[in-house]
Amino acid sequence: MSATRGGVISLVVAAILALSACKHEESLPAPKPTSESPASAPPTERVVGPLSNEDAQALATMTDRLNEYIELYTKLEGTLPKLPKDATPQQIDNNQRMLGKLVQQARRTAKPGDIFTPQARPVIKHLLASVFGGPDGKQLKASIMDERQAAPSAVKLRVNARYPDIVPLTSVPPQVLQTLPKLTENLEYRFIGDSLILLDVHAHVIVDFIDGAMPH
Repeated sequence: MSATRGGVISLVVAAILALSACKHEESLPAPKPTSESPASAPPTERVVGPLSNEDAQALATMTDRLNEYIELYTKLEGTLPKLPKDATPQQIDNNQRMLGKLVQQARRTAKPGDIFTPQARPVIKHLLASVFGGPDGKQLKASIMDERQAAPSAVKLRVNARYPDIVPLTSVPPQVLQTLPKLTENLEYRFIGDSLILLDVHAHVIVDFIDGAMPH
């Protein structure tokens, strides 16, 4: 990669990080009941469902916890020195690791279920079972499995731990993302094995996870 191209990439990444605090201040809306299905929705449309009123209320408990995390994250990120516009990859990595340590310290008592609440977990598993049990389910699962072939067969997951550097970040198909509650830009859904991970991509920290989320 040329120095010019590397500088452009650094500028783009730095700009994203600099703007993230503004975006985090927006609270996530609670999922609304819907009879729509991701199978019939346009690829660019997010559809959380189909949900009953009870399921929507269960997912709303997760939304409340997500908003609490966003508030904490925004405060912690604001304590870090701002990256220069011409930040190097090393500076960006250092910033990520510093942010990760702050998150880990602030959430040192974090445990599974703090974000993926006990009420929300069965609903999420049911939604994922519907997606992977559909006509494109095998293909969707295969696309995720193919990308993680280089991942170790046994990874011990821990809430609040740094995402393992040796495990590749798999992409999550749009059909899956459409089905799950919306996240802010610093949080992403990922899979490690059959576990669904809630990953803070800026701090590179596992915020929460659900074992056995991907049906066999």
